[in-house]
Amino acid sequence: MSTETESGDELREQIANFLRRNFPQIQMHGGSAAIQDIDRETGEVSIQLGGACSGCGISPMTIQAIKTRMVKEIPEVESVNAHTGEMGGNEGMAGGGGGGGGMSPSFPGHEDGDDDEGPEAPF
Repeated sequence: MSTETESGDELREQIANFLRRNFPQIQMHGGSAAIQDIDRETGEVSIQLGGACSGCGISPMTIQAIKTRMVKEIPEVESVNAHTGEMGGNEGMAGGGGGGGGMSPSFPGHEDGDDDEGPEAPF
């Protein structure tokens, strides 16, 4: 259930700006990222990657980067569900932890000193 209000619209804009600012590679490679739902009460955000992201071999890295970085950069966001529609959406499970080889990707220009950020995405 979405609980968007005027402040939810502001949060939606913050999330959209986050995606545009941090992941221009998605668009540059023919993909798209759309906000599906925002639950203001729980802080849960659902993102759908589409276009070229569906079936892309590095989309799991992109998803993990979105999940990790959005929670760090937008205080109102507690968890992110992101998926491409491939594999039944399993890669979008909130809290992560399953699969993915335990690696979190880094993107060019992102330096926060965390050692748990995995290899740089090959864009």
